[in-house]
Amino acid sequence: MPSKTSLKADDYVHLHNHTEYSLLDGLTKVNPLMDFVREQGMSAVAITDHGTLSGVIDFYKTAKIHDIKPIIGIETYVASRKHTDKDPSKDKNRFHLILIAMNNVGYQNLMKLSTIANLEGYYYYPRIDHDLIEKYSEGLICLSACMGGEVGNALKQGQVQQAVEVAKWYKNIFGDRYYLEIQDHGHPKNPLHNQEQEDINNQILKLGKDLEIPVVLTCDAHY
Repeated sequence: MPSKTSLKADDYVHLHNHTEYSLLDGLTKVNPLMDFVREQGMSAVAITDHGTLSGVIDFYKTAKIHDIKPIIGIETYVASRKHTDKDPSKDKNRFHLILIAMNNVGYQNLMKLSTIANLEGYYYYPRIDHDLIEKYSEGLICLSACMGGEVGNALKQGQVQQAVEVAKWYKNIFGDRYYLEIQDHGHPKNPLHNQEQEDINNQILKLGKDLEIPVVLTCDAHY
């Protein structure tokens, strides 16, 4: 484990990142994003827009021009039941999940999942489900997402055992390609400190240790 003093700017990569293609939700324009990444001394950045891959080509080409490694992903919505279920009393809830392509097979599977979510699973949001995740998991890296993810939401509701079962399921599907995600939105010295986020982070760190699942730090950047 490197000491704090040995860390460099390019040791950190934004893996949970929304652009203007997250309609009504993201304000980050792709070209200024690459300028910012370069200015910060970073060498790679991900795109994980909400429920869409529509910004991927623009993102990829612009990153290459700026000599930044483009990491292609999506923040998809996971249905609470089947992606085809559309009962207003049961299916308005959905969970966030980050999926990142690690190779061309993964990119193909991302496109399949995005297409199915929008054409078959659309109910308020473009949704997939556990069966689809299992079917198209090859070549994908999976992050548990924010408090809106299945693990984070369970911990938020005090359902620790449910969080454990969900994390075990994803680990079984993705193996060492599954990561628990923490986000530090509001440091204790920040007047906007989020105590709920800190509590969930601490539980996720413990969960990762207990289940031997690595934990990754992200920012869930929207602007």
